Amino acid sequence: MAEDNYPQLQEYFLNPGYIYVPAVPTLISTVLGSSVAVCLWDRKRVCGGMNHFLFPATRDPAQATAQYGNVSTRALVRFFLEAGSRVKYLEAQIFGGANPPDSTVEAARVSRENVAVARNTLMKSKVRIVSEDTGGNKGRKLVFNNLTNEVLVIRVDTLRQADWYPYEGRR
Repeated sequence: MAEDNYPQLQEYFLNPGYIYVPAVPTLISTVLGSSVAVCLWDRKRVCGGMNHFLFPATRDPAQATAQYGNVSTRALVRFFLEAGSRVKYLEAQIFGGANPPDSTVEAARVSRENVAVARNTLMKSKVRIVSEDTGGNKGRKLVFNNLTNEVLVIRVDTLRQADWYPYEGRR
C-alpha cells in the first residue's frame, strides 16, 4: 500500500489488437487514432479491463483476433463473465474513432464503424455504456485506472512515436 492507504498501481501499456484484464490494480494506457478502446468495469467486484482494436469486424474465423472490434469486445465481456461478473454490474466506456482531416474516405469509414461496432456489441451483451469520448479529428492518449474506473483522456493533434510505450524521446 502507498502512504495514504491507496494501493500501489502497476502500469501497463496496451498495444493495438490486445485485451488486458489485470488481477491487480493497474493504470492501463494506450494511444488511439481511428482505433477504439473499450474500458469495462465491474462495480461490484471493483475491477476493470480494456481492449484496443483497429478494425470493426470480421466474419472469417481464421482472422478472428482482438484486432477486430466484434471479436475483441465480445471477448472482453466474456472474460469478465467467466471470472464471476454479472452483466448488471458491468459498465463500459468507449474511446477513440478519430477521423483526422487528412484521412481517406476508407479511413473515415473505419473510424465510424469501429465506434459503432463497440456500441452494438456492448448493447447486444446488455452492458451499460456510461460514457464515450469518440469521433472528432484528434487522436487520444488514454490512461484507465482499473481500480476506480477513472479515465484520463488527452486529445492530441499528432501521435508521435514517443507517445508509444516505453515513452522514449520528447513527449
